[in-house]
Amino acid sequence: MKKKEQRGQLILIFIGIILIISTYFYYPYLNKKKFVNSKIGNEIVNEDLNNQDTSFENVEYQGLYDFDKSFTLKSKKAHMLEDDPNVLYLESMHVTLYLNDGRVVNIVSKKGKYNKITYDCFFEENVRATDGETEITSNNLDLLATKNSVKVYNNVELKYPTGSLKADKIDYDFETKYFKVSMFNDEKIKMQVIK
Repeated sequence: MKKKEQRGQLILIFIGIILIISTYFYYPYLNKKKFVNSKIGNEIVNEDLNNQDTSFENVEYQGLYDFDKSFTLKSKKAHMLEDDPNVLYLESMHVTLYLNDGRVVNIVSKKGKYNKITYDCFFEENVRATDGETEITSNNLDLLATKNSVKVYNNVELKYPTGSLKADKIDYDFETKYFKVSMFNDEKIKMQVIK
């Protein structure tokens, strides 16, 4: 009788150990794998567990620029790093900015970054911004949500109805269409205006 009790106790201890292992190790692994393959809104998560970053496809965000103008950001591919989940690294970045006067500004680039908390957008490579009349091309464009103007730099070309210019750096206000041209250092401005 004593051996039957000991065998029953050993079976209960063995079942307890299996339950503890499955609860604390195997079950979280299954949930993580299930989450990795799930769809969140219109963002498909493809998490690489070795790199510890998360990638998305067909991302769309809404934000505010200069506190009163809305914008929509779209990207074909995006990823975020585990150490900074508020910043998205984007490919084929496209922002549509809606101005108070009814004009719509489209900004596209090959890649860029977007801060989900501050709504700041940083465009890189083959940047093109246009409102239908004015067109800006460059290597970089920074659209800071709290500023009234954008910083456009590196091989900037600005084409507008009355002419065009090339410069190192331009601070451009989409609302007023005013711009400030500058060089990277303290040299005099070398600007070419073409009519």
